[in-house]
Amino acid sequence: MQTPIALPFRLLGYAGLLPFAAAAALALLGPLPWRGLALAALAAYGAVILSFLGAVHWGLALRASPEEAPAAWPRLALGVLPALIGWVALMLPVRPGLALLAAGVLAVALVETAAARRGLLPKDYLGLRWQLSAGAGACLLLGAVVPGA
Repeated sequence: MQTPIALPFRLLGYAGLLPFAAAAALALLGPLPWRGLALAALAAYGAVILSFLGAVHWGLALRASPEEAPAAWPRLALGVLPALIGWVALMLPVRPGLALLAAGVLAVALVETAAARRGLLPKDYLGLRWQLSAGAGACLLLGAVVPGA
């Protein structure tokens, strides 16, 4: 699977980093009464995005060619596990939850790297995914360690 990633995917992907950056910045620099809300918003958005990353793989499993059938179960598992991790993260205190979400976002990128090496993902997607995962992961980790919130 070697389809280039079109401009709309890239633009919308980068736009998806804006809520991460805004919430992390508000948690770090905003008025003290707003910082807790910013961290909660960051965690909620992180859980939503982690679920979205899983849904990508559910969609890939649905569209897979017969040659890719052996990858169906791992793809479906990857479709469900991120949502479960996000759900657990939201039940934790906010800082450990943000750390778990950061780990989840980066873990999905690692699994996608392995899938791309097997030809199950477009290589251009992998490059975009790592850029987006690095940005999201950095914001989530910043939220996990920001002082005074």
